[in-house]
Amino acid sequence: MNARSAVDSFHIWDRKLIEHAPRSERLDRYLIRLTRSANHSGIWLALAAGLAAKRGRTRRAALRGVFAIGVSSAIANAGLKPLMPRPRPPLHAIPVSRELIDIPKSSSFPSGHSASAFAFATAVSLEVPAAGFVLFPLAATVAYSRVHVGVHWPSDVIAGAAIGVVVANWTRRWWPVARPGIVALGEVDEVATCERGEGLLLLVNPMSGTGSGDSQLVEQLSAATIVRADVDGDVAEQLRAEIERIRPRALGVVGGDGSVNTAVTVAVEAGLPLAVFPGGTLNHYARDTSATAACAVRSLEAGKVRHVDLASVTVDGGEQAFFINTASLGPYPKAVRIREKLEGRIGKWPAAAIAAGRVMRRATPLQITIDGVSTSVWMIFIGNGTYCPPDGLPLARESLAEGQLDVRYLRADVKGARIRAMLAMTTGMLSRNHDYVRELAAKVTVAVDEEVSLATDGEVAVRGRQFEFAAMPGALRQFAD
Repeated sequence: MNARSAVDSFHIWDRKLIEHAPRSERLDRYLIRLTRSANHSGIWLALAAGLAAKRGRTRRAALRGVFAIGVSSAIANAGLKPLMPRPRPPLHAIPVSRELIDIPKSSSFPSGHSASAFAFATAVSLEVPAAGFVLFPLAATVAYSRVHVGVHWPSDVIAGAAIGVVVANWTRRWWPVARPGIVALGEVDEVATCERGEGLLLLVNPMSGTGSGDSQLVEQLSAATIVRADVDGDVAEQLRAEIERIRPRALGVVGGDGSVNTAVTVAVEAGLPLAVFPGGTLNHYARDTSATAACAVRSLEAGKVRHVDLASVTVDGGEQAFFINTASLGPYPKAVRIREKLEGRIGKWPAAAIAAGRVMRRATPLQITIDGVSTSVWMIFIGNGTYCPPDGLPLARESLAEGQLDVRYLRADVKGARIRAMLAMTTGMLSRNHDYVRELAAKVTVAVDEEVSLATDGEVAVRGRQFEFAAMPGALRQFAD
């Protein structure tokens, strides 16, 4: 079959579908109202406004959906319609009861309404899968309504729908979909059980985030020994003294990442398994290891632990210090703080992009030697475990079971590297940018020409010039399912 015959077959198929459309005055009225509600993406923007009213996944879904609408609409209406002109279906083929008053004058191919509908439905469903059960049937109905009222051929709406689906899925290249609770942990081990908290020393930080020391948790762990952190003193020494005094079978912590880091350090030193109860504001580590209060209590009662990777850093030959999330040199910590202020309102990736842009405009290069190789970088990131996406900003952790550090840095010794990196991040093409380096390593040594600040787990820790980072495979035994 030649190209001309294929086109003729499509036209015949299009006409037959229009001719055999269902006939019902009630259906005609409904579909006319629905198709008008989708003009200028009105119905989708209204749904997005409702989704954005609540922080979290639904707000991220709304932002992704609106962005996907904008891109798909631009491709369909501003890109393809002028390039591929096609007449609208003839009016005589459509019953009067189904006709719109204002027939669009633009090309029939592709359907912009269908592109926007499926872009929104797909994008929102990436963040909130259950929403697809409502949005995809609605998007399909909107797409069909364009055929029913006679302004598009069936093949127009199929092409538009395909554009919307492709664009929405494309956003995942540079805006990863959050999937909390899927970080890989190490092998399972068994330890002595701590039913009702018996044999458990529980550190509670009363100053953490949303308020720790939940009464229900204390009731579930009524046999535990509770120690409240002396925030004005040395909490690690306080814990060590309590361990020496009561000889517990396990250690627990209620608090944010800072409190967890302290408890991790002491637990590893003492050879004790650790139960993590999130009680901070962001709880990055608890979220990554699926450490909910219910999970920790269940695992304590079952005596079930998982081996979890840690990371350590030694500064200028001093004492080894652990970090549970990330370490960084340069402006990265400032970017993290800006991102965390914005992400609750606009989502993690847009917040990260804005934060990176603000910080990079004022950044100055660091002259470093990394594993013996001298270079100049804008910033350097070291993650405990592996992060995704591998070719973009490290936004989500993937594994704490591979004994690897995720090392990333942006070179500054090549002219235009900063601008190219920013463009690559916004287009999802960072993997093709040779100025952005990502390596996995068990150890890495970084020497800086001048004294700089080291940030670990989002907080500026110390200043130094020589930094030795190392992965510690399975160093922590943590109560987990």
